[in-house]
Amino acid sequence: MLDQCGRPPATRFLSLPLPLPARTARAVVLAAVFVCAACGLVYELELVALASYLVGDSVTQASLVLSVMVFAMGCGSLLAKRLRGRPAAAFVAVESALALVGGLSVMALYAVFAWSGQARPAMICCSFAIGVLIGAEVPLLMTLVQRIRRQDAGGAVADLFAADYVGALIGGLAFSFLLLPRLGQLTGALATGGVNAVAGGATVLWLFRGDLSRRARAWLLAANVGVLAVLACAALGASPFERVARNAMYGGRVRVAEQAGAEEIVLTGGEGAPGGRDAPDAAALRLYVDGALVVCGADGSPVRQALADPALAGPHGRVLLLGGGDGLELREVLRHRGVRTVTVVPGDPAVARLGRTDPGLAALNGHAFDDPRVRVAEGDVFDWLRGDVGHVEARGPAGPPPGYDVVLADLPDPARGDNAKLYSQEFYGLAARALAPGGRLAVHAGSSVHSLWTTEATLRTAGLAAVPYSLAGGPACGSTADWEFLLAGAAAPRLTLPATAPEAEDPGTPLTPSVLRAAAVRALRSRPASPLPPSTLLRPRIAE
Repeated sequence: MLDQCGRPPATRFLSLPLPLPARTARAVVLAAVFVCAACGLVYELELVALASYLVGDSVTQASLVLSVMVFAMGCGSLLAKRLRGRPAAAFVAVESALALVGGLSVMALYAVFAWSGQARPAMICCSFAIGVLIGAEVPLLMTLVQRIRRQDAGGAVADLFAADYVGALIGGLAFSFLLLPRLGQLTGALATGGVNAVAGGATVLWLFRGDLSRRARAWLLAANVGVLAVLACAALGASPFERVARNAMYGGRVRVAEQAGAEEIVLTGGEGAPGGRDAPDAAALRLYVDGALVVCGADGSPVRQALADPALAGPHGRVLLLGGGDGLELREVLRHRGVRTVTVVPGDPAVARLGRTDPGLAALNGHAFDDPRVRVAEGDVFDWLRGDVGHVEARGPAGPPPGYDVVLADLPDPARGDNAKLYSQEFYGLAARALAPGGRLAVHAGSSVHSLWTTEATLRTAGLAAVPYSLAGGPACGSTADWEFLLAGAAAPRLTLPATAPEAEDPGTPLTPSVLRAAAVRALRSRPASPLPPSTLLRPRIAE
């Protein structure tokens, strides 16, 4: 049966008794759209960020989360067609469910990974559930707006989408600059769920209460309050939950866990040996950045030695260390006689602060940052090299000479896609600019043959000739992956060790000339039949 305008009864405009004038009521609904859209985007970004920490490769995780969520939003929009007959009650129910699922999604994903080691299935399930609920919002809100005041469909859609998109903008900014640095991921998601539940429930239960029976209002209010109670209880238990989950995930007592901007830093072990408080057990120390293990007690000594020693076989008065905020590579550099100055650009001030102040990590790096020859520069590594500061540092404020004799790139693993710019042709071109005539650049190219030869090709396109060498991995922290390195310069440098190299601190794994020659042969045997293309900013290939 159709009305006089040809519409089915479910879509007829119904005049409702409202506590506010129609114009004001409509503004309240659009404000609810704004808030709900902001919350929805926060849920998306929370999942992307946490999945990147837990699984790695932020590009892949963002693609999975966003594509699954957009598909699910389409499914939710179709499902909402069945709910348009009771839009007010349906909207409260949807927002309550969204607040519960979205608010608890970070806790659920973190728990699944901590106790099972798998995060991707849970991430996909959470993304789909949140997407379905977000997709159901707009059709229901469209129906509610039309029940306040008749408006052509194009105008109503334009108003709703405008509020939705502006809310998404605010949600994205709030996530990056407020929720993540101030509250962290877990508490931030729970707080967002609370705001979501209040905005959805209050708008309908107050503004559209005339469209609900007394019993429906009671049930919806109870459900909304129940969701808020669950989120509040989860917030109260957030700290102990994080502590237990981190201990389960990292396999040791977590001493430091902090959110530095968008980065999570966790430090376990190394708090003190049985001999006393002032004797940290450095061998048990583990440092994780965004879930990736970057320091594993003394097991990383051969890696640090393999990066620094061949590059220091020649003039090494001025050294530039890119990365290395933990201080372990810096300790290796300072052990060599003839080093006059070392400029460290850690790129990660939080890790550099721990390298300087944490008793366990400072003991492991030999308090290298306290050496008077060391200067620490702040800022992003890429931007520092590109900017005037890096150029003046390299060449001196008064003119051309002398540049750096040695540049060491002790940077995050290239397998994580968000680090690709630090292994690009543009980056190595900037590093080459900082070298003195005859200077050498040493690169730790990850732990795969692909990353080794992609980096070699990238160095060549930046005008540097590179000599690869590959050390067989050991059982360091449960990993047997090989260590891939390149030593580069304007002309192909000789792969040797310094004549004045100090004794290795770990006599069981010294880097000797014979070991280095074997490493060069090992690398050449892995050369691919066809040259690999270089990695650039616009076409990153290092993590493929």
